[in-house]
Amino acid sequence: MKTIITVKATIGVPTEKVWDLWNNAQHIVNWNYASDDWHCPKAENDLRVGGKLKARMEARDGSFGFDFEGTYDEVKPNERIAYTIGDGRKVTLDFKSNGVSTTITEAFEAEGTNPVEMQRQGWQAILDNFKKYAEKVAANTEKPEKLHYEITIGANSEKVYAVMLADKTYREWTKIFNPASRFEGSWDKGSKIVFLGSDEQGKEGGMVSRIKENIPNRFVSIEHIGMIEDGKEITSGPEIDPWKGGLENYTLSEQNGNTLLVVELKFKTGGMDEQMVAYFADAWPKALNKLKEICEQ
Repeated sequence: MKTIITVKATIGVPTEKVWDLWNNAQHIVNWNYASDDWHCPKAENDLRVGGKLKARMEARDGSFGFDFEGTYDEVKPNERIAYTIGDGRKVTLDFKSNGVSTTITEAFEAEGTNPVEMQRQGWQAILDNFKKYAEKVAANTEKPEKLHYEITIGANSEKVYAVMLADKTYREWTKIFNPASRFEGSWDKGSKIVFLGSDEQGKEGGMVSRIKENIPNRFVSIEHIGMIEDGKEITSGPEIDPWKGGLENYTLSEQNGNTLLVVELKFKTGGMDEQMVAYFADAWPKALNKLKEICEQ
């Protein structure tokens, strides 16, 4: 007979918001771990029957990590989720609205390796971490501090790297963000680089950055240090706080002639507001698909 373990938490947030914070991959990476010495560096969630949930779980010191994956069997928005883990075990989540709060009841089949109580504590800790995160977001005291996007491109990493950074093709794939998108400067490690665009009135603006790291065909890290408004560089003030010190990282991994390109945006001060998160959730996949199209021509 299978052992069913149940964990529960009441979150002081309305159900519709709880549903989004639980299922949006951009939020999952900010709460999906049991303790502070672990983290969830990336997540994907195709929330539909037959769709897959994927999350990477890693110790922060890099000593251990594993992939968690499930396939959805049932999805009732704001009410219920059921999925099957990769090893065949079943999981159900029920979302009960209490008006201004929501109770999540999560039931899962125990595995046979670790003690039942240890499994209960681990899943409860993750649920408690979600409660903490959700209530902070709802109170506007915590915002997403990292965003993750990825795409597999049918070209080797050398070509993807070259197309991604070359002046002409950079303008093509980043015009999703701004029709006048371009850069000025060098991609060499330690160099200053400026990313520019224009608003509807033709006023120029953009970001002042430096190349923190550049390993050809493998990794590029951009550190943002300020903004440009009306042709002037601004490196201090509340308007740039969410950006200053933030990183824009590109990791290229080649396998069988294809390249997995992972983009991570990391913010040091206060995270990004929901409007910007929503904008990026729409724009970044479109931009990466454009890059893929150019590389595969």
